[in-house]
Amino acid sequence: MNQPEHPFRIRAATRTDVPLILELIRDLATYERAPNDVVATEKGLLEVFFGEKPSAEVRLAFEGETAVGFAVFFHNFSTWLGRPGLYLEDLFVKPEHRGKGYGKGLLIDLAKIARDRGCGRMEWAVLDWNEPAIQFYQKLGAKPMHEWTVFRLTPEEIGSLADTSAA
Repeated sequence: MNQPEHPFRIRAATRTDVPLILELIRDLATYERAPNDVVATEKGLLEVFFGEKPSAEVRLAFEGETAVGFAVFFHNFSTWLGRPGLYLEDLFVKPEHRGKGYGKGLLIDLAKIARDRGCGRMEWAVLDWNEPAIQFYQKLGAKPMHEWTVFRLTPEEIGSLADTSAA
């Protein structure tokens, strides 16, 4: 592992970080081969992260004064455990800053949050083709949940289902 040239630190994002968060989201989308799929806006992110009822939280990673990565997470709930969980929506370190421990640092930071908030588990999804990420997570002790399949409804499908009669 290469040593960083400048001090590494992680902190909670603030309202003034929204343009930076959007930039990192776009960098992530480019890495995940979907640069044109980002429709998020600064105004929308401001509301979901810092509005009256925040939907998620963001942790930012810095090397010196340069933002090198981020983690977006929120709490879910396990009925079987009867406890909250921490769901990692996105973890991203800029490719030119990888191999310095920043991704691991972000996950350690989230593990501390999960522990301190009494979470019964941490979970996240990984694209099947992202072998470097899969290997990285497995080295940290994470296990793939092969028996589970992710399902998704888009806004159009949500609307269609919501308009359906339950009878």
